[in-house]
Amino acid sequence: MKKLVKRNVISLILLVGIMALIVTGCGSNQANEADPEGEKEFVTIDVGASPVPHAEILEVIKPLLEDEGIKLNIIEFTDYVTPNLALADGELDANYFQHIPYLEAFASERNLDLTYNAKVHIEPMGVYSTKIESLDEIKEGASVAIPNDPTNGGRALLLLESAGLLKLKEGIGIDATKNDIVENPKNLDINELEAATLPRVLEDVDIAVINTNYALEAGFVPTEDALFIETSDSPYVNVLAVRKGDENRPELVKLAEALKSPEVKQFIEEKYGGAVVPAF
Repeated sequence: MKKLVKRNVISLILLVGIMALIVTGCGSNQANEADPEGEKEFVTIDVGASPVPHAEILEVIKPLLEDEGIKLNIIEFTDYVTPNLALADGELDANYFQHIPYLEAFASERNLDLTYNAKVHIEPMGVYSTKIESLDEIKEGASVAIPNDPTNGGRALLLLESAGLLKLKEGIGIDATKNDIVENPKNLDINELEAATLPRVLEDVDIAVINTNYALEAGFVPTEDALFIETSDSPYVNVLAVRKGDENRPELVKLAEALKSPEVKQFIEEKYGGAVVPAF
């Protein structure tokens, strides 16, 4: 009888041990993983980004973050909608592709709890053409393509106003739409298209106002190829976006610090030659 009880106790202990291992295994579905040598654990963060220049800049800081015990997983997007939805849904830890006015407008319209914890760089928007070499050559009724999202559309109209091609309603700012044009001396035909498509339609229009990331992807050198470009004091600073409440997550704080490091500043200045300007 004693032997039977002893065996049952041993079996129970073994069963408890096995269950503990199973529970531990199931509960380890976190973003921590050991390095190949097993000397320390890493926290993995998923960050969405436009391919150029955002993903390229993020590649620069991978070694810096690994020194801090963080593995950076860069997920590339080619549109301006999915990265914010993915961030809000918890599929991303952060994203890096947009400027402040766009983030604030998008979050407000969709009731998303998004904010930012780092201002990284400015991408001056430019006017491009394959048909003319100077804005002085623009003819009556010329076709103009601008982004169709509200903040970049307003920004494009402000740029066209700065270039002397039209005049907007006084004080309208970034909320400008085509309906706010009060003077259009050349009767420009303004077409609103998805920002990512603008380089591809450049052959079909006289001029297009293109975001620098898409201009770079298309092989343009903004400081050389743009007929007119924003100045470096543009308020459209590109930021690291996070969910509200995550601003002080240790790994995201380290990510923000790395994006404002001397290494990143040097990379931006050397790689993009003024087409992308550090904001720190």
